[in-house]
Amino acid sequence: MSNPPLYGNLVPLDREVHKKLRLKADASTVNRVANMNSLFLAAVEFAEACKEFPIVFVRVGEVPSDGSKQAVAPLAVLGLKSGSNLFIKDGQWTANYAPAYLRRYPFTMVRLEEGSDQLAMCFDADWEGFSETEGTSLFAEDGQPTEFLLNAKGFVENFERESERTRLACEELVGMDLLQDMRFEATLPNGEKLDVEGFLAVDEEKLGKLEDADIIKLHRTGLISLLELHRVSMTNMPRLAGLEGVATQA
Repeated sequence: MSNPPLYGNLVPLDREVHKKLRLKADASTVNRVANMNSLFLAAVEFAEACKEFPIVFVRVGEVPSDGSKQAVAPLAVLGLKSGSNLFIKDGQWTANYAPAYLRRYPFTMVRLEEGSDQLAMCFDADWEGFSETEGTSLFAEDGQPTEFLLNAKGFVENFERESERTRLACEELVGMDLLQDMRFEATLPNGEKLDVEGFLAVDEEKLGKLEDADIIKLHRTGLISLLELHRVSMTNMPRLAGLEGVATQA
């Protein structure tokens, strides 16, 4: 199985093998995203995330051999340069909102076999926050999951459900051809020019020319609200450019 971004060595959680496993409450996960300039964002998060980050769409997965359009996924933009996360300072997350993709770490749900619908809860065995002597136990003496682990499992399961809803929403947007390639340009105070490309945003012209039936469809599916939150979020691009300028001068 391949590891998703952020994760190192994913291992299926086993009540026998990992019966002594504990998670240290004071261990920070923020360092895992220090060099990541974007994170996946579920559609349900747009309302909060748009206040902080630009929300863009990117092409994901393989290019279909049948000529159909490539799938897309939404990302919260954390920095405008490769390896730049502008929302971490002194090892602390500074934004008011943190994407669920980060908050679920060090756990996730993984398909252990290609094409299978069965998911297993896994953890990143490379993370220094795990111990057999310190922290909160994942399993009780009788081998049953603790309340802490049950809550973590519930969170990652809900994340998977929202991820699937997001995939279906993006499928609709692609099918209606409402996204287009975009680029963002800015000049930092030191004269450095930023040229950000490789992302997609709503095609305002096509959106404005939709037939009434398509507009109704967007309203009923909630996609019109999703697109509006995406459009609002793009006003954060210049703010990120300003933060990049501050980071460059520091």
